This record gives sequence, structure tokens and C-alpha cells, in this order.
Amino acid sequence: MTTPLHCRTFIDNEFRTGTETFDRRNPATGDVVAIADRADAQTVDAAVSAARRAFGGWGTTSVFERGALLRELARTALDRLEDLATSMTLEMGKPLGEARGEVRKFAQAMRFYAEEAERIGGETIPNESTDYLSVVRKEPVGPVAAITPWNYPVELVGWKLGGALGAGCTMVVKPSEYTPGAAHILAECIRDAGFPPGVVNVVHGGGEVGALLAGHPRIAKIAFTGSNATGQELFRTVSGVTQLTMELGGSCPMLVSRHADLDLAAAGAVRRSFRNAGQICIAINRIYVEREVVGDFTDRVAELTRALTVDDGLANPDADVGPVTMEEIRDRTAAHVADARERGGRVVAGGEPHPAGGLFLQPTVVVDAPHEARIMTEETFGPAVGITPVDSLDEAVEHANAVPGGLAAYLFTEDLGETMGVSAALDFGNVAVNNVDAGIINAPYGGRRESGFGSEHGRAGLEGYLQLKHVRIRHTH
Repeated sequence: MTTPLHCRTFIDNEFRTGTETFDRRNPATGDVVAIADRADAQTVDAAVSAARRAFGGWGTTSVFERGALLRELARTALDRLEDLATSMTLEMGKPLGEARGEVRKFAQAMRFYAEEAERIGGETIPNESTDYLSVVRKEPVGPVAAITPWNYPVELVGWKLGGALGAGCTMVVKPSEYTPGAAHILAECIRDAGFPPGVVNVVHGGGEVGALLAGHPRIAKIAFTGSNATGQELFRTVSGVTQLTMELGGSCPMLVSRHADLDLAAAGAVRRSFRNAGQICIAINRIYVEREVVGDFTDRVAELTRALTVDDGLANPDADVGPVTMEEIRDRTAAHVADARERGGRVVAGGEPHPAGGLFLQPTVVVDAPHEARIMTEETFGPAVGITPVDSLDEAVEHANAVPGGLAAYLFTEDLGETMGVSAALDFGNVAVNNVDAGIINAPYGGRRESGFGSEHGRAGLEGYLQLKHVRIRHTH
């Protein structure tokens, strides 16, 4: 790929050049790496109209044809693996090795939903009279708008794209203004895979473009991943009875029992706290550790954290942590650490400016952070984590559930009773025990409470784009 990449509107399988543009700079170097055409109301309406026209044919296409095209999209994306991965690293900073893994997960999602599409069924229901038969059909809801974030700019498009296209919906994608390049290359992959014109369309811009899509009367459903604040604004913007799936993140806790394998728990804590520089909806923000093992656990976490490599993810593809994506995250992370210190917390790893400056941060661990500290009550979305001791797992569960948000929680224990009891008591949509991978493509993934509603992944990630129709047939006179 060439830089800066010109990211254009994609409608009816054609790239269209706009009149107003915006730049995206590499967070590691400050260089301009992408120039995107900003959509206006007329452009958004053209994209929605294309999706609406295409829906008439795509929604009635054989599920086997849809499955074949999704498999072909997986292949074309893997053919462009280096371009897609490089665009992510240049635009939002994640190490190149990690970005390559994200492209592979996109392909996995396409293959999964190709299979799920071919298994869409219905049911027959008996009536009181044998002269009648009721048939329940599953049909696509219509054109969908996908509004996606910058932290996983390929994978999170894939979750929505695979489910919606497999169900027979058409789509308008509005990627984050921080990662237009990845979406532009994905649009090239969609064109090359052979999808009919209008089935997938891409428009670029910020919140104003998302609002135009959310309020558009011809959009049947919005699939959104992003912050709680943006999600609430979007909720107020949605037109009429438009359906919604919203994944809004939240402050995710980890609970460590005195019966835990502390080496396993520490490795998991470091991976899920600092991967992607902590810029993950299911990143661990706060850790509650039973008091008798908190010292040993903290020592292990601090040692592993100090060993992490922080570097430009393109210059060093195997770096553990790249720069954060924007100044807002850098400043918020620093503020959360400072607040914890002021309240009596102790920094045992990181906490100082990174020698490279700019948007590079040292992964930071704060121990004895009080429960009211910002790092323990707010989503940092950066490379910092708080650890605090508790007297029991019951106390840990109480604190875990008390903070707004219910996306993911983590528990480490070798005790089966604790596993069953605590996982049931945690009010979160996803609970991972003795591991930190809360989501897999073939199981439902979604939040509770302030973390949104609806599911992605698994069969539920396709069913959310379907609606039921009851056909009651009198077949005997």
C-alpha cells in the first residue's frame, strides 16, 4: 500500500471522490498516513439508497451463494493481509504482529458466518385443526448501518458484516475517522470478492456522519460498538423504531482467589490489561485480590509488566505495546494514575513518562488503589491497571458489580465451588475463568447494564439480523 492512502466513499461497488477531506496521522511518528473523503448528507443518502436497492435481490439470494461469497471475502482479505495490518499499525498504533492476527480473525469470522448462513432454518407449528399448518420463516431485517471503532478496525467490522450479510441484509459501514485506511482496503476486498453492487457501502467521517446514518428512515438496524457516551447520543438519534445492537465497553474487573494459580493469573492480568495498549473494550481495568495472596500476585504482575517492550509497532512488529492512539487516552491514563497516587495507591511498575515521549506510555500498575479511585471506577482505556486487596471473594463480587458497565469479568481460582458461585454472581455478559479470552467467535458476546444490549459472535450474531414471519396455511377444503 502507498501512504498517504486516499480513502474514498464506496457505493455500488464504485469508489467516489468527495470534495472535503480529513487527515489521519500515525500516532507513533505524527506523519500523515491517510486522507479520507468526508461524507455529507447527500453521500450518506446515496449509500443508504444503494443498500436499499440491493436488498431486494440480496435478501432473497440463496444462503449457499451468500456463504460462498463470505468465504471468498475471507480469502481476499488474507490476500491483502499485509496491507490491512500495515494500515492498522500506521493509523492506530498496534504492533504489526498483532494487527496481522486481527486480519486472520476477520477471515475466521467470515468463514464462521458462511457456515451459519447455510444453517438458517425455520419451524413448522401444528394447529388445532389438521386443515392448517403454521410455518415460521426467518427473514433479513433490511439495510443495516454498522458504526465501528478504531481499536479493532478490521475485526469489529467483520463481526457485523459476517452476521448481517449471512442473514441477507445489506450494509452501510461508517468506520472510525481514526482508521479510514483499513476500511478502504476492506472495501477493495469486498469488491474483489464479487459481492453485488450496493450490498456493502462505506462512508467516512466522524460523529456527524454516524448521526446521519442513525437517523436515516431507511435504515432498519444500527450495529454500534463504541463508548458509553457516544452510544447514548446515538440512542437518542435513532429514527422511529430502528433496531439496535450496542456494545459499549465498561470497566472490566478481575478477581483473584487465594486458591488461584498465581503465575497463570499474573500472566493473564498483564496480557489483558496491556494488550493493544489497554485500548480494548474487555481490557482489565481493576483487579481484586484476596488479601493473603495480594503481595505475591502483585510482585508477579509488576515483574512481567516491566519486561514488556514498548515501541513503534511498524519498526518493531513483535513489540508488546505500541503508542496509544490519541492524546485524550494519554491524558486520561496519566490522570487516573495520578488520582490513585493522591489517594494512597503505590505505583509498582511504570508510572513515569516513556523516553520516546509523544503518545508512548509506560504500562503502569498501581497497588492499594482505593475503591473510590478513578482507576477502580472508570474505564481507563489505556495501559494502566489498579490492584486492591479484599477480604473475600464475596467482597470482590460486590465491588465488581457496583461499578457501571457489565461487559466482561475475569476470575482466577482452582476451586470448583468458587468457579460456579462467583461466575453466577457476576453481573456481566461474559465471564472468563482461569483465562482472559472472554469472547470466541462461536459463542454469544455482549454486555449488560451500561455496556449495551444485543449479541455479536455465535449464532446469536446472525439471528440478530433476522426477523420472524408466521405464515398460516389452510391446505384442506
